[in-house]
Amino acid sequence: MGVAVGRLLRRSDFLRVAAARRKWAAPGLILQAAPTPEMPPSASDGDFVPEPALRVGFTASKKVGNAVARNRTRRRLRAAAAQILPEEAAAGNDFVLIARQETLRRPYGLLLQDLRTALKRVGAHRHAGGGNGSERRESGREMS
Repeated sequence: MGVAVGRLLRRSDFLRVAAARRKWAAPGLILQAAPTPEMPPSASDGDFVPEPALRVGFTASKKVGNAVARNRTRRRLRAAAAQILPEEAAAGNDFVLIARQETLRRPYGLLLQDLRTALKRVGAHRHAGGGNGSERRESGREMS
C-alpha cells in the first residue's frame, strides 16, 4: 500500500526544495528533493488535519516549448509521479519534478525508469537495498 501524495503549490515551497540542493538530472526529467518541514500542531479547536506523507510539485519552463507542450509534459510527469511515488518514494520528503525537452519524446517506460533512478540518486527511495542489479539490466535492454 502506498503513502498519501500531496501537492506543492506555493512558490516558496518550490524555492525551499531547490535550495536544499538535492537533485538528479535524468534524460527525461530533473528531480529535486528536500525534507518536508515540520508543521507546528494547530492551536485551534483541535481539528488537526495531518499533512500528506510526501508532496510533489511540477514545473516546465518555456525552454520545453509552447503552452501545449508544457502542459503535456506536466501531464506526463503527473502520471509518472502518481505511478511511482506512492510505492517507491520515502515519506517525509517534498519533490519537484522539472520537465525537459526530452520529456515529450521519451518513451513512458523510460520516463518511469528515469524517476526511479533519480529517487535512488537523491537518497529518497523507500527500498534502500535490493533489486538494483536487475533494474540496471532491464533499463539497458530498453535503451538498446
